[in-house]
Amino acid sequence: MPHIPMSRLKIAFVVDRFGNRFGGAEAYGVALMRELAGRHDITVLAREYDPACDLKLPFMALRSWRKWPSWLRVLLFAVRARRATRDGFDIVHSHMNGWCGDIEVVHVTPVRYNWRVRPLPALKRWLSRASLRVQTYLRLEARRVAARPGHRTVAVSGLIADQLRQAYGAELSFPVIPPGVSRPQGALIAQRHETRGALGFSDDDVVCLLVARNPLRKGLPAVLGALAQLPEHYKLLVVGSNGGARDHIYRSADGAALAERLRFVGETADVAPYYAAADVYVHPTLNDSFGMAPLEAMSFGLPVVLSPAPWCGFAQYVDHGVDAMVLAHPEDAEQLARYVRQISTDDALRKSLLEGGNRVVERHSWSSVAGRYEDLYQQVITERQR
Repeated sequence: MPHIPMSRLKIAFVVDRFGNRFGGAEAYGVALMRELAGRHDITVLAREYDPACDLKLPFMALRSWRKWPSWLRVLLFAVRARRATRDGFDIVHSHMNGWCGDIEVVHVTPVRYNWRVRPLPALKRWLSRASLRVQTYLRLEARRVAARPGHRTVAVSGLIADQLRQAYGAELSFPVIPPGVSRPQGALIAQRHETRGALGFSDDDVVCLLVARNPLRKGLPAVLGALAQLPEHYKLLVVGSNGGARDHIYRSADGAALAERLRFVGETADVAPYYAAADVYVHPTLNDSFGMAPLEAMSFGLPVVLSPAPWCGFAQYVDHGVDAMVLAHPEDAEQLARYVRQISTDDALRKSLLEGGNRVVERHSWSSVAGRYEDLYQQVITERQR
C-alpha cells in the first residue's frame, strides 16, 4: 500500500539518550527523527541530549540520581515519561521500557524471552521471581507490549518479533520496521587518505573496522584471533569504545601481541571518516537484535563479514556470499580470517559483495522507514478517534 502524506503532528519522542555517539539504537532514533522533523513537530524526552548532535530539537530532560539502582531509574523514568506525555501530543513514540507510548519500538531481546523462554538453570529462574530488578523489568515490559486499540509494538528485526511472539503469544502481531541508512555525503576519497594517515595506516594496509560501544560483545576477541592469523599488513580499527575496553584488550595476551596493529578511537558523533578509511567491516557480534553498523558500512561501500542469526538480526536481510559473508559461528576466528583474506585478495568476490551491499542499502532508506512509521501513526489516530 503506498504511503499517504499526513497532516503535521505533535510527536513526543521518548528515549534514554539522544545522540549518535551513544550507540546503534540511539543513532536509529536520531536518523528517524531527522527524517520526520521536516514534516512534524518533534519534542525529545530523554535523560541526556548529546550537545554535539547536529539535530537540534525541543528537549525535555527526565533525569534521575545516578547512584540509584538501574532498575529503579528505569521505573522512575517510565513514570515521569507517562506523566509528561499524557497531554499535548498527537503521538508518543517511545524507545523505552514503560507504558507511555502509542508506538513502542523494541530494539533488544525482550526481558520475558530472556527470563521465561530461554533455558535457564532452575535456581536462577526461581531467584528471578524474588528479584525486584527482574520483576520491575518484566512488569514494565508487559504493560509496554499489551495489545490495545491505538497502540503498536514495533520490532526492529524479524528476530525480535519472533522472540516477542514466543514470550507473549504466537497470535500477537508485531510490525517489523528495521533501521534505515543514508548514503554518505562529501569528498570521501580525500577524507580516506587523511584519516588513514592520521591513524598511521599506509596505502598497502588492509584495515578492518569494528564500530561498537562495547567491542567485547560485538566480537572483538574473535577479530583479534583472526588478526593473529593474518599477515602484518592487516590492521584493526575499533571506533566508539571507552578507554576501559581498550585497556582491557591491551592487557590481554592477544591484545598485547597485536598492539602495533591496533587503533582505538573513543566515542564520536561522526563515524563517517572511519568507515571511509577502512577496507573491510567485521561484525562477529555475540548479541545484536539488528546491527546498524554493518548496514552503515555497506552504505560506505565496504564489504561486510558478520555473525549469523540469532546472534545478529541483520543476517536475516542478507544472502551469504552475495550481499555479505556470513560466519557459521561468531567465535570462529579461523573462518573470519579466511573471509577477510578472500575479500582483500579476490577482486571478483569483493566487487560482487559491494554490488550486493548496494542493493541492501537501497532497500533500507530512512525516508521509507519514516513513511512506514507515519502509516502506523495514522492507524493509531484512526483507532483512537473511533
